[in-house]
Amino acid sequence: MELVSEYLFAPYYGYSRLNIFLELTAVVFGLLSVWFSRKNSTLVYPTGLITTSIYVYLLFHWRLLGDMLINGYYFLMGIYGWNFWSKKENGITINKISRVTKFENYVLWIWFFVSLVLVNVVYLIFGIWGSIVGHIDAMTTAIFFVAMLLMVRRKIENWIFWIVGDIVSVPLYLYKGLTLTSLQYIIFTLLAIAGYITWKKELKNNEA
Repeated sequence: MELVSEYLFAPYYGYSRLNIFLELTAVVFGLLSVWFSRKNSTLVYPTGLITTSIYVYLLFHWRLLGDMLINGYYFLMGIYGWNFWSKKENGITINKISRVTKFENYVLWIWFFVSLVLVNVVYLIFGIWGSIVGHIDAMTTAIFFVAMLLMVRRKIENWIFWIVGDIVSVPLYLYKGLTLTSLQYIIFTLLAIAGYITWKKELKNNEA
């Protein structure tokens, strides 16, 4: 047990108290953001903007550029999503939960491959491209890019991409030495499954 604890938290011995506090804060707000997303609440965005802004700073500091890129994208999309989810007409929300159309399905797969290429180009520039971890990182980044695009458009399929990306991220962040973030992704996975179930029920009610 002591060996496991030593392995999980050894990387934090070299971190400043400020950075540990910031990561813990980002984890808490990240969990709140996913919780509010599961509840289909616009509070997903202010809490999400807090956690992504913190992660952009931390990941830049730790030179984890791919992860920083993801969170920078989350931040910008969060601003757009907040506006999209908040639109109302006569006090009624306009943009409700819906399914991906055939045309949108083509668009999201194009966006997936474009994201994959862009991330690999960034990794190539900064000398990260070529490692197994780098390839996995690029793949999860592309998955999350699609997930976020679907989420801000309130498409139920976003949860499927979140679940896949979250599962892969658990061992990935553990390998990178971000134990708290790795544990966060375990909870993210469970919340994403619950989110899919909740949204599916609400979608059926909307369709009825």
